[in-house]
Amino acid sequence: MLELGAPIGCVTDSSPSLIRIEISGAEEFEKHKSKLGVGQYLLIASGNSLHLLSTITAVRASHTERSHGSGDAEVGGEVEAVAFRFQVDTQPIGTLSDESEFTRGSHSLPVPTEFAYVTPPEVLSSIFSDQIKSPFPLGTLSIAPEVRFDIDGDRFFSKHVAVVGSTGSGKSCAVAKILQTVVGIESKANSHKAAQKNAHIVIFDIHAEYAAAFRLADEESFTLNLLDVDTLRLPYWLMNAQELEEMFIESNELNSHNQVSQFRHAVVRNKCRHNPGLSNVSFDSPVYFSVDEVVTYLENMNSEVIGKLPDEGKPKLADGTLIADRDAYYFNAAQSFVVSSTAAATKASNGPFHGEFDRLILRLRTRLADPRLRFLFYPQKADGSPLSTGDFADVVRQFTGYLTKSNVSIVDLSGIPFEVLSIVVSLISRMIFDFGFHYSKSRHVGGQVSDVPIMIVCEEAHNYVPRSGGAQYDSSRKSIERIAKEGRKYGVTLMVVSQRPSEVSETIFSQCSNFIALRLTNSVDQSYIKSLLPDLSAGIGDLLPNLGQGEFLTVGDAPLMPTVGRFALPVPEPHSRSVNYLQEWNAGWREVNFDDVIERWRGKMLAAS
Repeated sequence: MLELGAPIGCVTDSSPSLIRIEISGAEEFEKHKSKLGVGQYLLIASGNSLHLLSTITAVRASHTERSHGSGDAEVGGEVEAVAFRFQVDTQPIGTLSDESEFTRGSHSLPVPTEFAYVTPPEVLSSIFSDQIKSPFPLGTLSIAPEVRFDIDGDRFFSKHVAVVGSTGSGKSCAVAKILQTVVGIESKANSHKAAQKNAHIVIFDIHAEYAAAFRLADEESFTLNLLDVDTLRLPYWLMNAQELEEMFIESNELNSHNQVSQFRHAVVRNKCRHNPGLSNVSFDSPVYFSVDEVVTYLENMNSEVIGKLPDEGKPKLADGTLIADRDAYYFNAAQSFVVSSTAAATKASNGPFHGEFDRLILRLRTRLADPRLRFLFYPQKADGSPLSTGDFADVVRQFTGYLTKSNVSIVDLSGIPFEVLSIVVSLISRMIFDFGFHYSKSRHVGGQVSDVPIMIVCEEAHNYVPRSGGAQYDSSRKSIERIAKEGRKYGVTLMVVSQRPSEVSETIFSQCSNFIALRLTNSVDQSYIKSLLPDLSAGIGDLLPNLGQGEFLTVGDAPLMPTVGRFALPVPEPHSRSVNYLQEWNAGWREVNFDDVIERWRGKMLAAS
């Protein structure tokens, strides 16, 4: 049986969305004032054996009468006592039986005159911890810090999650804390060091801040797989058609259709050239080809001259050689062609694409010469040899943790040029999805289910999966949206993190089953999040701009009900801020070693081959 103590008031109005409670008196209100704030929970009797759990959405007080007599307010020389009437508006959340079993929804609404009670901490503990089937600790209740707040871990990690919050709200710490907990990190210790786990997390880290949260002492035996521009191996030949064209083709150029057709032809022919044992090779086939040879091929097509003498009608070199098979000549080296001429003895005309690829070739050469993109165009194995088709499995292993036996891979995107950011995100996420898809299918053949869950964390997602944008975001948006729509069936889930949720692809957010919202100060973002959460009451939704640092509102399948909680700080913390602004603002002037900074900067930009 529930032991609730004395009632604090009774119901005066009852409807599916609002239950109004009249507090018994000012003394009763003062006694329980700390438990009667917005967001707190009340238990309301509903019949003989049920109690309705309701969350407070509004509290109001009104004057009822003024009478002379004893009191502490003196007006015009007379002492005046002021009486108040207190009312509390609540929204029903769920039903609690006498055996303390909680279910979502209200089976029967209380009628006026039913009593209301303050919810004891032990009842809250039973609801938010003891009755969760697969408990995963998310923090503590904001209204009752002594009560642990658990959610259903299976429902949380097997479905897509959105984490939103303005800058400074504690978003990075919240994400780090969740991920540390799931991989077994607590206070710089690894609780899983005795047994290697099979799940994996891949973090797209825009600001290079998460590595600090997963670096532990050597004796903790926790392996972090950190992939940056120096260690990442992501060969260009794994790109699909959309990614290759987004990388090299400007779709707004007048002759872009010719660029696409000849670029595709050159790539397919070169793939066949380097993979003679494979059949049915297409533009999308993930097999090796030489991008340098493709550029040489296009340069030859760009300067090609066709001999027009009788029995010629083929490309003609300066030495008079007629080219019957372009593949045999154009991939090897830049050729010297005869000069275009209308004279009868030397008649020759420019090829069909003569001079049309000048901008394309310049763009290709510029990309290939960028030292920041060596991980993409000139990746090498540990022994210094280039990656080939046979190394495809090792490329995939580095993102799924099976190359370093780690549960966390961080892809540091801070050193990657913004113009290729979308392509890098697209390629990695697509490879992870394809791995999950084919692995699941192979398990299903044997009547088993996938046992390699992978979560992709899209930090600052608005940077590469925006709601609207140009063609430069098409590839990443398509890859992430595909995971959002289909990935859960193959063990691949998303955690989408953003400070501007209104700017993130609507398709992705619509597939998220769980939301964690920290403080949001932008009114557009607040309205957008409220529109995405159908079971979020207006009263709780209005708390979004007033949440403290580390406080969050969670809604979805994993929590029993919309709940305001508080995260504990992760240990170690991500380095989301590297400057003590107030201290440095008040510190004395001192010189900065610009020479060292510039040298480091130049070293990164002009890295030797």
